[in-house]
Amino acid sequence: MQYKILIADDEKEIRSLLRLYLENEGYEIIEASDGQEALSLFRTHAPDLCLLDVMMPGLDGLKLTQEIRKESNIPILIISAKTADAEKIIGLTIGADDYIPKPFNPLEAVARVKSALRRFYKLGSGTAGEDILIVGDLKLDTGSMRLTRGGQPIDITSVEFRILSLFMSNPGKVFTKQQIYEYAWGDDYIVADNNIMVAISKLRTKLDKDPARYITTLRGLGYRMEK
Repeated sequence: MQYKILIADDEKEIRSLLRLYLENEGYEIIEASDGQEALSLFRTHAPDLCLLDVMMPGLDGLKLTQEIRKESNIPILIISAKTADAEKIIGLTIGADDYIPKPFNPLEAVARVKSALRRFYKLGSGTAGEDILIVGDLKLDTGSMRLTRGGQPIDITSVEFRILSLFMSNPGKVFTKQQIYEYAWGDDYIVADNNIMVAISKLRTKLDKDPARYITTLRGLGYRMEK
């Protein structure tokens, strides 16, 4: 399968660099120079993954991420020259799957794209209903990547899906931050990384008003899904 990737960045040099390296890996590339154009291309071309710059004229990368999340849970990688933790956390909180700070090594960007595609489509390639995970009133269809609570659908990102599939396959088991990170992101664990905290916090909010109803924090140990 040839994956289609949408690159949105107002810097032509960045788009050309990413296109060069990603096309070399066999991906089909669609380019947009601003957020509004990117949203239009997303709706007409249905890409498999988006690489979005934060600072774009008109519709910026964060607002664009929010618009895409209203319609799709495909992997979104945010690119930004802003490296502050607050900026990163905002991007992850509104639905991005990963964050690539500028300047970046194009080989690292390609690796992150591959990792995101592998996480999302490898687990999402099964047949709907083929494997159902149930914990309490939560039901996760690992074939269609659909989550429901009490029969009501809940939208989740690819990373949230990975975290839930790990927890719901092993209710009552404690997982360390390293185990969760390596399973959900497919990369070596970075001790200072905030991705896990942000992802689990957002996931808890989606699951219930009581943040500890389904996922419990064990201080100094990790996290556990209650049986």
